[in-house]
Amino acid sequence: MARVVLLDPEDRILLLHGHEPEDPADDWWFTPGGGVEGDETREEAALRELAEETGITDVDLGPVLWRRRCSFPFAGRRWDQDEWYYLARTTQTAIKALALTELERRSVAGARWWTCRELTRAHETVYPTRLAELLRRLLDEGPPAGPVTLDTEIV
Repeated sequence: MARVVLLDPEDRILLLHGHEPEDPADDWWFTPGGGVEGDETREEAALRELAEETGITDVDLGPVLWRRRCSFPFAGRRWDQDEWYYLARTTQTAIKALALTELERRSVAGARWWTCRELTRAHETVYPTRLAELLRRLLDEGPPAGPVTLDTEIV
């Protein structure tokens, strides 16, 4: 699973707004990304998923920041994921989903650019947990020397 920590020139992060397909009140925010298809690399998957989910293609893809294993119920089944979070920068901030899957069309309600301050003050559920803290460290210290393993999250 390849995910993208996409920052704009103002250091805002792009998050998608998702929810359970049958219960829009059960909602959360998360980074763009998805599964690796065929023989593509994780980097290629990150860029493809970003384009499909946001329409953003003018991207400088950087290093892997974090890795996270997680397990959660969604859309009637349990998902087990090994997520790799890539840093990316863009000047393109207009968002238009181009190629959502059928499940994504039923469960993604939009996207928003967040400042670190807004994220810190948010009362909404955000994944990965501690994203505000992770983003603040990234902005203050730059990317880590190698991928940081985040706590495994089981929901």
